[in-house]
This record gives sequence, structure tokens and C-alpha cells, in this order.
Amino acid sequence: SQALGMFFGGAPAGPAGTGKTETTKDMGRTLGVFVVVTNCSDQHRFRDMAKIFKGLCMSGLWGCFDEFNRIELEVLSVVAMQVESICSAKRMALKTFWFPGEPSPIKLVPAVGYFITMNPGYAGRQELPENLKVLFRSVAMMVPN
Repeated sequence: SQALGMFFGGAPAGPAGTGKTETTKDMGRTLGVFVVVTNCSDQHRFRDMAKIFKGLCMSGLWGCFDEFNRIELEVLSVVAMQVESICSAKRMALKTFWFPGEPSPIKLVPAVGYFITMNPGYAGRQELPENLKVLFRSVAMMVPN
């Protein structure tokens, strides 16, 4: 919730089974916001991500991108620009904004939120680029007792 107040996204990280996605979904449920969960893979392209982000912005829903660090580095670089444009628009309290690659402005519902979950240290996982890391507030998750 602190991340949303600072116009950032949330980034719970930790081993598998620590409740990263469930925590995000539960927080959305508690606040009455529908959370769209997307299971990320190395097959995701920046246009796929753009469609999801635009839909979230126009509807005011939350998006949870599960295993976000499986997306290829080249795609993550473009996603950083997409997320930055949303962060800036939210910070300026705009009603519409120019999303990268769009010919016309899109509507922005200020309740939009985006969260990325990551399982660090597994094969095939990318280290997030710095320009993307700064747009998310990290939360470390531990294995429950």
C-alpha cells in the first residue's frame, strides 16, 4: 500500500510458496479492487505487456505480473518506459495520457495498480534493469513457519 501512495508499483520477492501473489490478491480483495494475475514467461513481448497495462489503466484494476523476471531483458527495457509513463501520469493526476506507441491519449483511472512477483535465483530469471527497479517498491517475503 505504501508503494501505491508513492505512485509506484509493488514488488514482492522471495522463494516459491511464500504467498507473494496471494498477498497481492488479498490486499486487492480487502480494498474491493479486482486483481488481474498474469503469469509471465519468456514468450511475452512488449506489445503484449502494453495491451495489459493499457487495459489496467483504462479500467482502474490492479495487475499482478507473476514471475515477472522471466521476461526477456529487451522486453523489460520497453516495459520500463511503459510503467514510467503510467507513474508520471498518476503523479500529475492526469485524466488521460500518452502511452508509449499509442497514436492517441488513453484514459487513466487513478486506482490502477501494478505489482510484480519474482522468484530470484532460479534458472532463466533476469535481473531487472535499474530503470525498472526504481519504479517498484520491493518487499522481501520469507518462507512461512
